[in-house]
Amino acid sequence: MRVVLASSNRGKVRELKELVPEWIEIVTADDVGISLPEETGDTFLENALLKARAAAHDSGMVAIADDSGLEVDALDGRPGVRSARFAGEDASDPENNALLLEMLRDVTRERRTARFRSVVAVVAPDGSQLHDDGVAEGVILSVPRGDHGFGYDPLFQPIGIERTFAELSLDQKNEISHRGKAFHSIAGRLVPFLEAYQSKLNAGVDDSIRTSG
Repeated sequence: MRVVLASSNRGKVRELKELVPEWIEIVTADDVGISLPEETGDTFLENALLKARAAAHDSGMVAIADDSGLEVDALDGRPGVRSARFAGEDASDPENNALLLEMLRDVTRERRTARFRSVVAVVAPDGSQLHDDGVAEGVILSVPRGDHGFGYDPLFQPIGIERTFAELSLDQKNEISHRGKAFHSIAGRLVPFLEAYQSKLNAGVDDSIRTSG
């Protein structure tokens, strides 16, 4: 079954393609020519559902979307849902990282605890849906390290690991990341969800045939 991934973030697309089962053909929003709505929700779940519902409606396919971000305890949970826009609506990753470091300049390492949180939503064109989440706990470093990943990865060192997310390979990161955990959690529910939706489609075709006959 073809599933549309409601994201224009190429780093996120690469990660999520590695996490979904191989038998699911993933196409992106750009592939099918649909635009994504503005993330106006107050929570990660609201934003994930907002994107997945729009993509499912516009494409006619089952849609998967996630919203994720960084929650820093010393900043009362910021940047949170505004992680990608922390330094401004069109902020780059380096600009967001620079602002984060500036705001934590006088905060000791012991108080630089943080977590990445991800919520994944799956929505079918008939409105049926499911969602799950994942969390990765860690600390924010004072100097970025690593060249992989995207966003705040060079500053985030997960608990129990001596490397930042940006120093891990994609496979290594997916094993412990918030997004990896969210998708692994939802994976067991995704197959029956898709099978149930396909059954609804097949039943609709059968009814149409019987009616026309």
